Amino acid sequence: MVDGQSGPQDGVVPFLRIGPSPNRVTHEGYQQWRRTRGAFIPAPRLTLDQYRAMSPRKRGLHDLHRAATHVNLRMQETPMSAQVTALMRARLQNNALKQTPGTRDGLMINGGGYQGKTETACETAAEFEDFWRDLHHQLNPNAIPGTRDLFLPVAYCQTPVKATPKGLCEAILDFYGAPHAKTLRGLIRNVRESLHAHCTTALLLDDITRLKMHREDDQDTLDLIRDLMSLNVTLVLIGVNIPSSGLLREGRHDPRTGQTALSPVKCGRSHNDEAATQTERRFDMINLDPFHYDTPDGIAAWVNHLAGIEDQLRLFRAAPGMLTGGTMPEYLFRRTEGIVGLLKRLIEDGCTKAIETSQENLTIDLLQEIPINLGNVPGRDPGSGEVPVLKDEGRGAPPKRRRRGRNTAFDDQGGRPAADA
Repeated sequence: MVDGQSGPQDGVVPFLRIGPSPNRVTHEGYQQWRRTRGAFIPAPRLTLDQYRAMSPRKRGLHDLHRAATHVNLRMQETPMSAQVTALMRARLQNNALKQTPGTRDGLMINGGGYQGKTETACETAAEFEDFWRDLHHQLNPNAIPGTRDLFLPVAYCQTPVKATPKGLCEAILDFYGAPHAKTLRGLIRNVRESLHAHCTTALLLDDITRLKMHREDDQDTLDLIRDLMSLNVTLVLIGVNIPSSGLLREGRHDPRTGQTALSPVKCGRSHNDEAATQTERRFDMINLDPFHYDTPDGIAAWVNHLAGIEDQLRLFRAAPGMLTGGTMPEYLFRRTEGIVGLLKRLIEDGCTKAIETSQENLTIDLLQEIPINLGNVPGRDPGSGEVPVLKDEGRGAPPKRRRRGRNTAFDDQGGRPAADA
């Protein structure tokens, strides 16, 4: 009990995570994320009068829950992500149902940084794994009698910044928690055994455009990726600006589907050019583009996305149309260039400021004070295009100095936002 009211007991706050966020590059982290994705419960919708009637500590907990709500906005499907999901879902299912040995057709997901490629791919893979596990009653079909081998239909790995065949093998083995052999041949054997033993049907390789292709190690790593296609595993490669990365050189774009049919490529000094010719034809590439603001359909899709975000916000003075009315849609598009990840960051920081200053709504004037600074993002490689460059950010008049406002959630003087005092 808190202040004689019902509430958290024994210091437990249900909406706070205990421990670090799941790390999807290990099977424990990936499974934790898969099982708990979508489990977050947003803050309840309260009126300002209800909020004021709370004790100071209750108001503080509610503000903390609101902040957690704003940084855990649910993922929304966009027209662009729907195309990626449909193609990937069909590819994973069709390949998993094939009973003959041989190379499985792969998929490349291409797009700029912060456009939701990884989250779209992981969510689609998780939905497939939920379905596949249910079909097998959660049991590994390849399990040795008398044992309980882990059943891992999907594996997720990130390409090392300076990739080598050994480094990629080690990244895959680290997902399974498998031992590393001392030689490359032994590492490859370990990878094959892990994929088979855990009945893995899909392998997601993220940040694939960290392969620069001007190094022999990069070319050898790409040859290894091609070899993995023969292991009855669907390869899903995720990267930024794949056509310009050197991984591919030619392609035919189909505007009806958004896919690109890939032509064979010669990879410099690679010793396996003929293999490249045979396998790259088995990859489809599909683009996950940002929103566009130059057609009626594009504008409508952007406004609909903003409406979905607006519905999730917990600001006391958030009037209907706060993000969708007037010039706000055009302003938000200009600030973020239609990139969903940048929009999310701007809205998160804007909501924090709106609560701290007791403004409790989002306006252009407030958002104008929020910079989108992506210069130092852990885990992203700017040299691979993983950090987008905003054309208009930082131009014109410098942002106004941020005025420090008091957090009225912990104010004992009646609990009124400063603007109403």
